[in-house]
Amino acid sequence: MNTDKQLLTKTNIVVVGNGMVGHHFVEEMAKNPNYQITVLSAESRLAYDRVHLSEYFGGKTADDLAMTTPEHYEELGVNFKTNAKVILIDKIVQYVTTENGETYHYDKLILATGSYPFVPPIPGKDQDHCLVYRTIDDLEDIANSAKVSKVGVVIGGGLLGLEAANAIKQLGLQTHVVEFAPQLMGVQIDGGGGRLLREKIEDLGVKVHTSKATNVIEKGDTSRYKLCFNDGSELETDLILFSAGIRPYDNLAREFELTLGERGGIVVNNQCQTSDENIYAIGECALWNNFIFGLVAPGYAMAKVVAKHIDGITGENGDIAEFTGADMSTKLKLMGVEVGSIGDAHGKTAGSLTYTYENQPEGVYKKIVVSADKKALLGAVLIGDTSEYDTLLQYMLNAIELPESPEGLILPMAADKPTLGVDALPESATICSCHNVTKGDIIASIDAGATTVGDVKSCTKAGSGCGGCAALVKSVADNEFEKRGVEVKKDICEHFAYSRREIFDIVSVEKIKTFDELLEKHGKGLGCEICKPVAGSVLASVWNDYILKKPHLSLQDTNDTYLGNMQKDGTYSVVPRIAGGEITPDKLIVLGEVANKYNLYTKITGGARVDLFGARVEQLPPIWKELVDAGFETGHAYGKSLRTVKSCVGSTWCRYGVQDSMSMAIDLENRYKGLRAPHKIKFGVSGCTRECAEAQGKDIGIIATDNGWNLYVAGNGGMKPRHADLFATDLDDETLVKYVDRILMFYVQTGDRLQRTSVWMDNLEGGLAYLQDVVMKDSLGITDVLETQMASIVGSYQCEWKTTIEDPEALKRFKPFVNSDKGDSNIQFVTEREQIRPARGQEKIEVTLIDTIENDTETADALAEEA
Repeated sequence: MNTDKQLLTKTNIVVVGNGMVGHHFVEEMAKNPNYQITVLSAESRLAYDRVHLSEYFGGKTADDLAMTTPEHYEELGVNFKTNAKVILIDKIVQYVTTENGETYHYDKLILATGSYPFVPPIPGKDQDHCLVYRTIDDLEDIANSAKVSKVGVVIGGGLLGLEAANAIKQLGLQTHVVEFAPQLMGVQIDGGGGRLLREKIEDLGVKVHTSKATNVIEKGDTSRYKLCFNDGSELETDLILFSAGIRPYDNLAREFELTLGERGGIVVNNQCQTSDENIYAIGECALWNNFIFGLVAPGYAMAKVVAKHIDGITGENGDIAEFTGADMSTKLKLMGVEVGSIGDAHGKTAGSLTYTYENQPEGVYKKIVVSADKKALLGAVLIGDTSEYDTLLQYMLNAIELPESPEGLILPMAADKPTLGVDALPESATICSCHNVTKGDIIASIDAGATTVGDVKSCTKAGSGCGGCAALVKSVADNEFEKRGVEVKKDICEHFAYSRREIFDIVSVEKIKTFDELLEKHGKGLGCEICKPVAGSVLASVWNDYILKKPHLSLQDTNDTYLGNMQKDGTYSVVPRIAGGEITPDKLIVLGEVANKYNLYTKITGGARVDLFGARVEQLPPIWKELVDAGFETGHAYGKSLRTVKSCVGSTWCRYGVQDSMSMAIDLENRYKGLRAPHKIKFGVSGCTRECAEAQGKDIGIIATDNGWNLYVAGNGGMKPRHADLFATDLDDETLVKYVDRILMFYVQTGDRLQRTSVWMDNLEGGLAYLQDVVMKDSLGITDVLETQMASIVGSYQCEWKTTIEDPEALKRFKPFVNSDKGDSNIQFVTEREQIRPARGQEKIEVTLIDTIENDTETADALAEEA
């Protein structure tokens, strides 16, 4: 603690507000010990991460979201008070008074009071279960309301409104978004992007209502309330969440005569000083150049400017630190939908030109706005795929001249796509907008001794805001390390200082069986969306344990969690295994009966099996119960594992066939079914060189010869097709299987995260020749180990759906809502070509829901009791 003498010699800085921006200022100012900082927070807790607030409903706690702790502030020598709302500012004597009567003297006062949610003046808005989405306390209120609600409505279709919709959807409520404007996110994206965003969000089960003005909130007929719109329509709901924008929390400035803008906000100059030179305002309460910035990055920039101004820090030329505005570009994921907005997204610049690419089947929309001479990028909109965001942002921020054909930046070309390497970026290029970290700052941190990407992040804070720049930060740092001859680590993430291969070895050698054990022994923190799936895949590859066991459940993605591929409308596909494409008439009849009973869309796939689409989550257990009883097994269409072994009929039926390809295909599929890998695996087996099974386009391809089998490896289809390479010729059955065992297990061990076999083999030092030496010549002396590991996987196979329907605990998760047994009414179908398909747009309003079997929930409950 500081002594009274020390307090007398230090400049007193009082910070009112401890949100993300206020906290950032504290950390910047605390670098200099000549200041005594006092933080007064009106909330009951210190600063926490509001950017990731919705993750509170995904399992994160208030402690997980916390950005600081009392212990950390004490280490910095910062005094702090929570539940300390400031009610008075005396500008003459220079002190503030809190609600409980405590007084604090200041030399410099920082107002970081942020903003509050705007609630439209709608009659009925002040009733119970009419809530806002802003603080952790708000989230707790929402969670409590959701426990006694079935339908939720968010009023507001902007960025915060869609985050709020995601929050109540995660709580299991039927979710609606009501927006006054004609489109969603009208500030950030254009009309075309807004249309596609609406489609994608509605496909996820959230109903969107645009061009709707709410006149009054009344008692509902079937729900707690109903919204009455000015066009005469109504919407029933139990919970109402207002997220219609923000307003600056400027009440102190208003009451104690600091200059305000016409529509609110505390007016500040380029040093963020208010009309009183000893009082500063930063973040969402500050009005700079008649503009309020609603993102965290500009607030952080303001905080740095104020810290430098108070401390008298100037630039190399003696320039005073200034806030000169901020880029409002943003990249985020809304309910799993990737959205990016850069610069002049609406093309309002005079003479600007636009290039637009849209892929409706894939749900992708991309637009760039360029100058009249096509040399400068002015803005961009990306929906469904933001992979070009970092490149486009750097083109705009650094005024880098565009390539001759700018449209190439957003077209999905397999080759010749213009690239912008990190070497092309100037040192002034902003890499992390949240903390205003430039490429030069990253290089300077390496000059100062940073030797890992983690060190760079700790030193610069890059990547610790929204996290959207993490990949670019790593690229810039790794590039600089390589230039200096520093070994570049292949850590999968900040929680594990290991590559996927190293994690595989650790799990195998130390016989680690759970993620928690792995994290405790070899990691740090809580894990993330990168390391958890990697660990889940590795654990499944090594031990082949049931993936829905409680210790493994949180590691799985949505498809693995429900053992089915989620489709665009929120339903799931049912894909039983049909080894080699061979099926009996009786089993075909079972598939037809199940499809008829549950009204499923039916299609023969390119992998020679039958896919059943349109199953609701609560229907999955009874459907699979019937299929398992009929002798079917899961087809693992949802997993990073063996999908299919495609085959022709071979010598058994075909007059050109020279080997029994059908028997080989069935044997191979039954051998490797369930094998978890870095990515999906597909086989093809052809009975002759006519190649009807297209084996040379598969990860493992096998073609019959007069003398045995030719083995091909590392082929694939998709956007970048690759012809498989010939690995070995004229193999007998036993040698073929032995080589495939070794290849697959070596791939499982050494492949990188989400790496197909084609990329994996190309990245091996020595490529095909090296792989041949490892597998056929045992150059590493590991073939016995590879074969033993594969034998263990083959011997421990279980049908995951059979295990699931026999497990009452596992069956409990197959419900559409956590607090209701009713089906999701947002899932609607229409009939086309005598089968169902998801209803589109206005069809969901016009068509009548197609009934499926009655009492699906009771059937699922009966299954649980039987299990």
